[in-house]
Amino acid sequence: MQKTFFNQLSDREESKYEKVISSGIYKEEFIISIDAAFSIEGSPQASKEDIINLSLPPFFTACPNLFIQEILNEDNQFIKENNVTHPFTEDISVGKNDPLYFAHFYSTKVPPRAIVPYILHYSNPGELVFDGFCGTGMTGVAAQLCDYVLDKNKKGKRRAILNDLSPAATFIASGTNAIHSIKKNLDFIQDIIREVEEKYKAVLTTKHTGWKRGVSDPSLRKNHIEPRSSQLGKINYTVWSDVFLCPSCGNELVYWDMIFAGPGNPILKTTQCPSCSGEVSIRSLERIYETLFDTELEKTIRQAKQVPVLINYSFGKKRFEKHPDKEDLIKIQSIQDKSLPGNVPIVELQDGFNTQQPIKSHGFTHVHHFFTKRNLLLLSEIWGRFNNIDNPIARNSALYILTGAIQRICRLNRYMPSHDRHVGPLSGTLYVSQITAEIPTTNYMMSRIKDIRRIKTDLTGEQVYITTQSSTDLSNIPDESIHYIFTDPPFGGNLNYSELNILVEAWLKVSTNSQKEAVVNKVQDKKVEDYQRLMEASFREFYRILKSGRWITVEFHNSQNLIWMAIQEALGKAGFIVSDVRILDKKKGTTKQLSYSSAVKQDLVISAYKPTKTFEKEFQTKASTLEGVWAFVRQYLERLPITRFKNALLEIIPERQDFLLFDHMVAFNIRRGTLVPISASEFYIGLKERFPFRNGMFFLPNQVIEYDKASLKSDGILQISIFITDEKSSKQWLRNILNPEVGGHPQTHQEIQPQFLQKLQQARHEQLPELLKILEQNFLQDEQGRWYVPDPNKAGDLEKIRNKALLREFNQYLKDDKRLKQFRTEAVRAGFADAWQRKDFEIIVKVAERLPENVLQEDRDLLMYYDTASLRMD
Repeated sequence: MQKTFFNQLSDREESKYEKVISSGIYKEEFIISIDAAFSIEGSPQASKEDIINLSLPPFFTACPNLFIQEILNEDNQFIKENNVTHPFTEDISVGKNDPLYFAHFYSTKVPPRAIVPYILHYSNPGELVFDGFCGTGMTGVAAQLCDYVLDKNKKGKRRAILNDLSPAATFIASGTNAIHSIKKNLDFIQDIIREVEEKYKAVLTTKHTGWKRGVSDPSLRKNHIEPRSSQLGKINYTVWSDVFLCPSCGNELVYWDMIFAGPGNPILKTTQCPSCSGEVSIRSLERIYETLFDTELEKTIRQAKQVPVLINYSFGKKRFEKHPDKEDLIKIQSIQDKSLPGNVPIVELQDGFNTQQPIKSHGFTHVHHFFTKRNLLLLSEIWGRFNNIDNPIARNSALYILTGAIQRICRLNRYMPSHDRHVGPLSGTLYVSQITAEIPTTNYMMSRIKDIRRIKTDLTGEQVYITTQSSTDLSNIPDESIHYIFTDPPFGGNLNYSELNILVEAWLKVSTNSQKEAVVNKVQDKKVEDYQRLMEASFREFYRILKSGRWITVEFHNSQNLIWMAIQEALGKAGFIVSDVRILDKKKGTTKQLSYSSAVKQDLVISAYKPTKTFEKEFQTKASTLEGVWAFVRQYLERLPITRFKNALLEIIPERQDFLLFDHMVAFNIRRGTLVPISASEFYIGLKERFPFRNGMFFLPNQVIEYDKASLKSDGILQISIFITDEKSSKQWLRNILNPEVGGHPQTHQEIQPQFLQKLQQARHEQLPELLKILEQNFLQDEQGRWYVPDPNKAGDLEKIRNKALLREFNQYLKDDKRLKQFRTEAVRAGFADAWQRKDFEIIVKVAERLPENVLQEDRDLLMYYDTASLRMD
């Protein structure tokens, strides 16, 4: 995207958002309807009073938002027809240096300016965009940014509905999308923080006895005996270290003393015990625990011992460092013994994937254990003052600043001696390091205010509506009311948001209803099947609320092959048809074409669409007929990218190749429970008869003109890189290297063999036939002994012979009930296809349940047959 893409953004003084909320017009209605809201799936766990206090109706409710229907009726304006027939495939190059992106901390988010081009492509000004897994609300931000683009034909704000299961996420989204209102309250918030800072000045300062920061000479890194002029420095942060036992003599060893080798130097791996002089490896240490009295729980607790080892402070305009002196230690201990105001949330940590480390390693049992007593004192004081603010917008603005600081003022904030600085939390975890940095709450909140002042974007939030609920139940959103969906869903077990958000949600006094959280989590007893079930239920709701013929974009991080397959299967079962999949290269800031032969551990951008009502009616009348087959192919080709360049080379679009068109046609029929009335070879012949053919791809007549023009400007064709994992991918690879129409050429077995072995990454369970057998069953030889791709008219007999062989092999699998450890996947596919045509669903289910679970979950074809056959049996 060009830097000139956006006009200069500016703030406005007033907004409809502020007027509507401040008027309280919707507050009474919200209180009356809150019981109905709680009946919808995924409502947070909180008291009704806390939900009401946190919400800003009608724009944001910390529970299901029942004002959406009313808002849609009010804002229902004339929208011109959108005729987008192809997916957005342009490269996006957007950095993360926008201050708006960093307005608030969250585990994952997509830069809003990376979303803008998708919204511009798929929607018109005034139309309604939806994000069912909105996180911090970047889709809503992008919808508002559309009002600032330079292209007059696309320029114009879109409306947005944002939803998330997490109340922390929706609260953050409500603030970020109305950042204009937050900025207007910054002076007021800043005054409160300064009052607290002045009140607790004694514990936020230290005597100026240190050395200039960055001094590396050990002889100079010592406190002065007397303070300079008895003046005080302002504490920037205090470094805390765990304490361990020497395995030889049992002497206490401060971890900092063992590993610190001077500013910026690599940490030491071994050291000498000062007591016994024995060599100690940091990997063989045993952490020391101590018994403390928890004034908040009013009982003794057992936690890992931590001691302060370094104080970084400012005196004048310069930074200094010192070792904590006696007075510093007395101050810290005096706070430790204090009972705090009743504002501190007492929230117990639940067993979870992310909570295991702080519970087991440091003995944390409650949320407040993630904070030093000094920061708890400051937090509770500030939180109490913020919650006494009468104006709801000002109060939420203040809480936005507070919650935005949580991750850096708690014990997740790591200090790295080798970097000579604190580096923040380990992303996506609740990991508590051996060395942490305590930044005073007041300091960091003031820095958050500075950061937000830098935001120049004028976001009023008045056309963004935020709801907090499960995407499995969107009953408060009408059918076919959404024009476009952009979403970044949870991706399996990578991030468990309900656990990661607990620190923020504890202070907001609302928590995620994790029952409907789409994750893979052993502690929650949620497996891949549960994840897929929840994602499918969500996508079904997305399908219901999306207008006919419109598009959904799913930005997805593929950490595991089976999770990627689960997402594809969930989209397909919901009714969506995938048109394009791209890899989002965040390092290079670009997208590139996905190789279908192997799983990729990168971000993917999936483009899919909801078929038009016209097509659905046509297909219903022609289901299981040849007319239905070609009706599907026509509408599918219409929705595929026509051209795609990489540098000056034209890319092959995989979905336009005959074998993938056949796969998609079969999948469409099976998911709708209809028979497939055509064989692969007959399908290939029909394609050649009906559709223009270029470089191994098929087009509609009007599309091929555009493709031919692009070919004249190109430097050639860029081949798809395919790795061979099974028989199906081996056939795809062979078709490419042997087909002159896509840059290949006929070759002998001897020429093919070394190339084949180079690409081979055979799956462990796969009984892959020898290369020669694959060639004999799928290709033909010329007089020179070179193998080539047969003409579809001659491939029919080959297909029949091959299918008979595959079915004979499949029938061998039916002779016993043992688990299948090694098998020929193509034989299972052929057997399932045959059983489907015969409506023998029991055989499909019986054999599928004997396959290794990971194979079934990771193979799109097998999983599709199994899931659909299971439903037919039920």
